[in-house]
Amino acid sequence: MRLSVLDHGHRRRARLFLAVTGKLSGVTSPDIVKLLLYRPGFLTRPLLDLTAPAMRGESSWTAGEREYLAMSTARVHECPFCVVTHAELTRIAGNGEIDPDRPLDARPELLAVQRFLEDVSRDLEPVPPGDLPAQAVLEALNVNLVWNIVNRLANAFGFELLDGQLEVGTKALHRAGYRFPGFLLADGPDDLRESVFEQPARTSPQLRRAAGTGEGLEEPWRDYAAAVRGASHRITDDDVRRLLAAGCTEDEIFEVTVAAAVGAALRSFDAGRDVLKARGD
Repeated sequence: MRLSVLDHGHRRRARLFLAVTGKLSGVTSPDIVKLLLYRPGFLTRPLLDLTAPAMRGESSWTAGEREYLAMSTARVHECPFCVVTHAELTRIAGNGEIDPDRPLDARPELLAVQRFLEDVSRDLEPVPPGDLPAQAVLEALNVNLVWNIVNRLANAFGFELLDGQLEVGTKALHRAGYRFPGFLLADGPDDLRESVFEQPARTSPQLRRAAGTGEGLEEPWRDYAAAVRGASHRITDDDVRRLLAAGCTEDEIFEVTVAAAVGAALRSFDAGRDVLKARGD
């Protein structure tokens, strides 16, 4: 973790939860859990409100297929933490309909929407995914939106899997259906855009909106936010140290990173929906 606040800055109830679950499972909580429990009113509530139905709600895609699409998005972003995690979740959640090691054996509809999502994630002009129903494509876009955010954050914050976390963490995540106990969450806007870009925080809404688009953003944030949006796998400890040396606080870095990741993911999501609209759906 490149920010100490993501390791040690949690509220008391979150610290107790992390301690108890760590003792019961025998392993420390994965970095993704620590991220989501840090300042949950800023990102976590609206993100989980998207994630749970996208990954485990009613869908044209099985749970295993959705995990495979999440793994595919992680490969686009070169996010090893998420690639390994979703490969394991594909095996846990699936019923043999998709093998992450033999993707070409999957049904053609899944492979078609996978190619569409990869183009969307890379900000390429996406080719309409054949004759797939609009609802099925939108459901896949929702999966893609979630992991286009999380992959960037995992890369930027240097997520690592420690011994035992993969097996324990994926099983717990699957059982919970991507939901957290309500007492760990916090009040805040339910809408992702409003929560990340508009509500009061350590940084101004103007700065966060600029981080999300890159428009009008100046140093020391410009190059860092651009990397989060376009090449998060290249971010290093030195990039974070430079921001700290420039007088930025860890909370400010956290907010700008989240804003840049969410802004880039929403841009891709909107581009995918535009393809459906152009198709007449």
